[in-house]
Formats: sequence, C-alpha cells, structure tokens
Amino acid sequence: MGGDAVSRVPQDEVVAPGPPPPVPSRVRGPGRFVAGLLTTVFVLVIIAAGLTFVPLPYVTLAPGPATNILGSVDGTPVLSIDGATTYPTDGSLDFTTVVFDGGPGRTVTVYELLAAWFSPDVDVTPESAYFPPDTTAEEVETENAEMMNDSQVVAAATALRALGTEVPSTVMVAAVPDTGPSAGKLEPGDQLVSVDGQDVSSAQQVRDIVQPLPAGTDVEVVVRRDGSEVGVDVTTAESNGVSIIGVLLGLDYDLPITVTLNTGSVGGPSAGLMFSLSIYDQLTPGSLTGGESIAGTGTIEDDGTVGPISGVAQKMVGARDAGARWFLTPADECDATSGRVPDGMTVVRVSTFDEARDAVEDIAAGRTDDLPRCD
Repeated sequence: MGGDAVSRVPQDEVVAPGPPPPVPSRVRGPGRFVAGLLTTVFVLVIIAAGLTFVPLPYVTLAPGPATNILGSVDGTPVLSIDGATTYPTDGSLDFTTVVFDGGPGRTVTVYELLAAWFSPDVDVTPESAYFPPDTTAEEVETENAEMMNDSQVVAAATALRALGTEVPSTVMVAAVPDTGPSAGKLEPGDQLVSVDGQDVSSAQQVRDIVQPLPAGTDVEVVVRRDGSEVGVDVTTAESNGVSIIGVLLGLDYDLPITVTLNTGSVGGPSAGLMFSLSIYDQLTPGSLTGGESIAGTGTIEDDGTVGPISGVAQKMVGARDAGARWFLTPADECDATSGRVPDGMTVVRVSTFDEARDAVEDIAAGRTDDLPRCD
C-alpha cells in the first residue's frame, strides 16, 4: 500500500530526552572521618617529635639541693681540715645550688621552656647572658671546676686571715680556652706579674684593668713562667659588654692547712662565702650557728668581699626545702630576692666575710631585730 500505510507519530508528540535523573549523594560514613582524624593526629605527632630535637637559645634555672657543709654526705664529712686543731659544732651552714639546663652541649626544647614559664620557681634567660659565642661544653665544665676549686682555697685563706694568720697570694692563670684571645700565648700555671703596665695581686685587679678597655686593644701581660718573667701581647675581645683577655684566673696560696670539701659534681664559685664561714666555725671553739639552720650564697674574694651570683631565687627555695630559716645573700642581689622570698625565711644582706660572720653570731645569740635585711 505504499509508504502511506506506515503509521507515524506526530512530531509534536515525540518526547525529547531530558537530563539524567539526579544521582543520590553519598552519605560520609564514620570510617572516612576516623581516617582523616588519624592522619591529622599523625602529622601533629611528627611535628611534636621534631620539636623535641629543636634546640632553643635559652637556659633554665631551677632550684637545686642545699648541702650542710658541717655535716656528712653518704657517711663522708663534707668539710675536712688537716694541719690545725678543729672543734665540734652543730646547726647547719648550707651551700645552695641551681639546676642549670641549656647552654653549650645541652638542649632546651620548646616543651621544657613552656614548663619553665609556668613554674614560679624556674627562670628562663637567653643563653647569651651566660655564655659567650662559640663556648664549648668542655670549656664550661673546666671553668666551673676551676672556679669551685679556687673558691675553696680562697675560703680557707679568708677564714685563716680572720683568725689573724698571714696568708700571701699570687694570681695564676688557671685555664686558657682554645677559642680565646690568649690561646697560644698564656699558659696554665703562669703567674701574673703585671697587666698593661700595672702590678696585679688579685683577679679583681686584672678585671678592673682589662674590662674598661675597648675590644681590640693590645695589652702587655707580664707573667712569671719557669722562674723567668715573660712579656706577652694579648688583644682584648668583647664578652657580655666588657673586654676580656680570655683566661680563667685563680689564686695560689701558701696555706698552712689542708682543706678538703666533698661537693660532688657541683661547680662554680658561688659557695665561697658559706665555705669560709664553715671553715672558720671548725677552727674556732663553740658553735658559730648556735644550732640554727642557716643557708646562703655568694662568692668570696681575696679581700673578703662577698660577690654577686645568679639564681638567688632558686637557691632560696632549695634552702627552704632543706629546713633553713635564715638566708645570707650578697647585698648586690637583694633586688633578685624581691617578691620571691619563701614563707618563714629571713634574707640577710652581706657585703663582706666579717658582716656575714657577725650576722651568723647575732642569729645564734638571738639578736635578730637589727640584722641588715633585703626587705
């Protein structure tokens, strides 16, 4: 019937194909959330672990133990004196310490600093305040040991002089850091005769001569070495804002007694005052303390001057924990005690050995109203 017999759908009735039906969104399940959380935690753990090994240029000072110099440690007397008559005593004369972390050879991490910042008894200080650039851990250890040894000898000389014994002294080169300006020029054991044309008989005299000079100044240092005088030119360097010649100085004394102090691994010069009081106590009849518990800190110089130290706030805490009610501190450190004196403790300021001895005698006798106090 031809093509006319084929049935056709009218064009306007053809349904044009539309967009595909929407695909239902997937609902995120707990597994995918946990996987993301674990990834985040893993990244944070890696970062935290990395921070553990990142050294920061700070040091922390925390309270350390106090030790009674008149007592014993593990059955061994802290103080022993040979060559003189000694007398029994009681009470306690404590030297105090600081737990020092950071500096050459030691790492202070961000976590340790955070803990320190939230502790009222711990101080955080820039490393540069204590260590010149390029200082090595070996140099720090050597210097601390030398200063501890020197403080003991000066303390013995101070106590003997207070008893009327003449004790002459000479200034010696105790150590020469490899990185300092005197390396290869001065030697341990050299006896200083003069510095920049001025005769010297104490370490303080050397400092008074050298420190005001501009860094880079050539200074003639005359020493006695192997029985002969030798002149050496040393160029000063800058350290913490003052000039130095880069040597650790000590004093050589002709002592008529032998003093041994069992201080373990403690280093530095800040126990000198308490050493001198303890030696004086054992060399004199009766008890200097009258049975009282007295702690303190401060260097002792050849002329009997009590010098400033660091960490006095931490040392007061250590003294309190050891049971001390009285604390002797250098007069120059009174500002450092402000607002940080432990409850029940009295801080007495002293500038010389004689003042410290008088203060201890007054405490022993109960004459405490007129003691010179930091507050």
